[in-house]
This record gives sequence, C-alpha cells and structure tokens, in this order.
Amino acid sequence: MKANEQTLQDYGIAILRIALGVMFLAHGLLKVLVFTLPGTAGFFESVGFPGFAAYIVAPAEVLAGVALIVGFRTRLVAAATIPLLIGALSVHAGNGWVFSSANGGWEYPAYLVVAAIAQALLGSGALAVERLGAGNPVARPHSA
Repeated sequence: MKANEQTLQDYGIAILRIALGVMFLAHGLLKVLVFTLPGTAGFFESVGFPGFAAYIVAPAEVLAGVALIVGFRTRLVAAATIPLLIGALSVHAGNGWVFSSANGGWEYPAYLVVAAIAQALLGSGALAVERLGAGNPVARPHSA
C-alpha cells in the first residue's frame, strides 16, 4: 500500500473512532445529565436489567467515549464496549428493524456493535494519543 493510501486509511479509522467515541460520550452524558442516574436505573429495571447497572454503564460510556475520542487504548476500549452495546441491542431486539419503531428498533444498536468490533480490530488510526510516542500521528503499527 502506498504511503498516501495508508495515511487516508489511518484518517478513515480515526473518523470511525472519534464518531464512536462521541456517540458513547453523548449517550453516557444523556443518562447522567438528562435522565439522571436514578431515572436511568428505573429504566434499566423496567427492561429487565438490575437498576445498579446504570451506575456502572453511564460512567463506563462517558469514559469510553473520552478514551475513544482521544485515542487511548482504542482496541481494548472498543472491545470493552461490546457487552454494553449487546445489552442495548437486547432491549430493542423485539421492536422491529427501524429505530423509529415503537420503543426504538434494533438496527442502530446492531450497527454500533459492528462498529465497535471493527474499531477493536482496526486500532486507533491517526490523531491518537497512544501514537504520540511514535512521533508521527499516523505512524504504524496500530497500537492497543
């Protein structure tokens, strides 16, 4: 692969990483700031999860979001989010395909599972703090 193609690929991977991180940060902050942790705990209980899980999931989403946005331990963080996303998918699995279905469909959570798997496999891409020591923001190899 030519250097320019490699650079474009690394920036494409970074765009995926940052977008996934922004999604996690937004959803985690929504649970904390809008629904509140007690409200989120009540929702979790209403869909069959233990309420205390809200106090684990919301901070995990915020921290994962920040870590992905800055490119810290990208492979590990992306892989660690997969169980959270599968949990979200399980909530929407019976609601139909489209997210605009009653109670939200399952295509968006399913897409996020696939995106997290892809990110875990691809690594950090460009503009990641875990690559600063390499002296080149797009230097190979992708680190964990």
